[in-house]
Amino acid sequence: MKKVIALILPLILFTSFASKDHETYLSVTEIEYDKHTQSLQIISRVFIDDLENVLSRRYQQDVSLSYKEDLKQNRELMQKYINKKLSIHVEGEAQKLKLLGSKFDADQVVMYIEAVEVGTFQKVKVENLILTDLFDAQKNIVHVKKGEKIESMLLAKGNSSQTVNF
Repeated sequence: MKKVIALILPLILFTSFASKDHETYLSVTEIEYDKHTQSLQIISRVFIDDLENVLSRRYQQDVSLSYKEDLKQNRELMQKYINKKLSIHVEGEAQKLKLLGSKFDADQVVMYIEAVEVGTFQKVKVENLILTDLFDAQKNIVHVKKGEKIESMLLAKGNSSQTVNF
């Protein structure tokens, strides 16, 4: 399954992130353990229009993420949303996730997130419900990297969490 995801991921990314009006609902989140800083470095990519839409609906306000200033202005809302929709448990312990910043990349928002004071581990549970409250067909690909080993998962509304062992 991991090899299939790794093979089709570039095709999906190029075709789904290419147009403004898309029919594929996909986010990609990469989680990497940094043993030197004992932290999880997380990068999550979502379509700008989808994130604007979900934040606007969830928090009953008009949210725009079209400009760099908008990302700064709505950082607190983005942090709130991440806290509700993305959770990581290391060895059964919930990690506090902090949105460090975000930027644009074509028609996506790239969010930089961190969890600090993470000791060495063998087991990580990830729950990713980002955008599943907006799109039933939303798929969230998650890659977890520890050292040279990478484990991948495909999460969706009915199957929103998975545990990987290293």
